Amino acid sequence: GPLGVLNGWLTEEKYDDVRKAGSISKETTGGWIGITDKYWLVSLVPDSSEKVTARFLYNQVANSDRYQTDTMGAPVTVAPGASVENTGRLFAGAKQVKLLDSYSEKLNIKNFDLAIDFGWFYFLTKPFFYLLQMLHSALGNMGLAILALTVLIKAAMFPLANKSYVSMSKMKNLQPQMKVLQERFADDKVRLQQEMMALYKKEKVNPVSGCLPMLVQIPVFFALYKVLFVAIEMRHAPFYGWIHDLSAPDPTTVFNLFGLIPWDAVGTLPSFLHLGVWPLIMGVTMWAQQKLNPQPADPVQAKMMNFLPIIFTFLLANFAAGLVIYWAWSNSLSILQQWVIMRRAGAKS
Repeated sequence: GPLGVLNGWLTEEKYDDVRKAGSISKETTGGWIGITDKYWLVSLVPDSSEKVTARFLYNQVANSDRYQTDTMGAPVTVAPGASVENTGRLFAGAKQVKLLDSYSEKLNIKNFDLAIDFGWFYFLTKPFFYLLQMLHSALGNMGLAILALTVLIKAAMFPLANKSYVSMSKMKNLQPQMKVLQERFADDKVRLQQEMMALYKKEKVNPVSGCLPMLVQIPVFFALYKVLFVAIEMRHAPFYGWIHDLSAPDPTTVFNLFGLIPWDAVGTLPSFLHLGVWPLIMGVTMWAQQKLNPQPADPVQAKMMNFLPIIFTFLLANFAAGLVIYWAWSNSLSILQQWVIMRRAGAKS
């Protein structure tokens, strides 16, 4: 929707807010203002030293909504025989990171790259993007670049993940003893918690230690998710086999046996039933990884956790194929790492 960088700060407005207000004005020196969607941007860029009023406007024309952004400079008096020059620029096109960065540097356009929704973890997301581009140049395929980037990030996060999986292995080794305690104190929840804490203390296991390393990794993997989600470089980028566009959902579906039956299931079924090959692979890897983890002590919570792979399979079925491939590959690497660690710790898989 409407956005811009005004006085050095990113300003984003919702269409509903602009429609209700009719006009939203802000004073700024330089910057830019425009309207965007996921991949495309049209923006006005005043001179970086000029003080202007940037406006988001709404009106109706022939019962049709019209949204507008513009900039208005200060009044200028031109003496007889004199001349005045004013420079403004218009950008209209694809939000390619390198292109926006080059304009930002050459024309002194403040934070022009913020037209791309890099999310809260901008300081991670943008370096990940450039690393992905380097891998793409080296490997010649964006899908392979995604797989390679995932491996590099997994390697960098190995110490934290290792600590988390070691803790999970210790917790899984305690599952039989915890089950005995649950059966023994089924009617006394307070006593059950006390006995479980005593067991943790005796075996020198911290149930929280497996979670903390995962919390540290969340910003990293969310930033990588953002890169794959918003980069126009993913658009129309092929992988292998039936994936011809990594920015589009997997075109296959289980309901026509992945194309073996001559029936356009994709055009007939509701979108949430478009279960392609890669979403199913992702669901299987998520299920396998979950089986390696210690089961929650609460039976109800354990049942809920068992449904998560199914829920995520349907949820991600309409996501970009590049995201689903990344998720399945990341799960596979985690399974391999976790399985090796658990075998060393003597945990039963």
